[in-house]
Amino acid sequence: MSATEIRIGQLGINYVVDGSSTGSIGMFELTVPPGSNVPPPHSHSNNEECVYVLRGTLRYTVGTETRDLAPGQSMSTPKGVVHGFSNPFTEAASALIVMSPDIGAQYFKDVAVVVNAGGPPDRAALLSVMSKYGLVPAPPK
Repeated sequence: MSATEIRIGQLGINYVVDGSSTGSIGMFELTVPPGSNVPPPHSHSNNEECVYVLRGTLRYTVGTETRDLAPGQSMSTPKGVVHGFSNPFTEAASALIVMSPDIGAQYFKDVAVVVNAGGPPDRAALLSVMSKYGLVPAPPK
């Protein structure tokens, strides 16, 4: 199976295994340059997620726990738990993301259409895409 590469703003997504059509596990590599715009904290209604850092350092939050993950470190997110990530460091971070069941590459392609349209992303359109795939933005703090 060949990988599907997707750009969302500065973020790179290299979808290795798209299990969305079979309802099975999926896997993609996420590249996060320093200071990148990242998705807002959110939860998944239907998916569990595990992040495993390959290069650099990725700041990852699950619920109330925030950790700076170095290569070889991981965190898991149960479905329904708010999580988010960022890269406030000086080098790009890369992580392998595994989702079960998979949300699918099409979600990221749909988000890319909104984010890469130019100018600030259309918040209503972005929320609509997130909702369609079972993502729930975290309530404002």
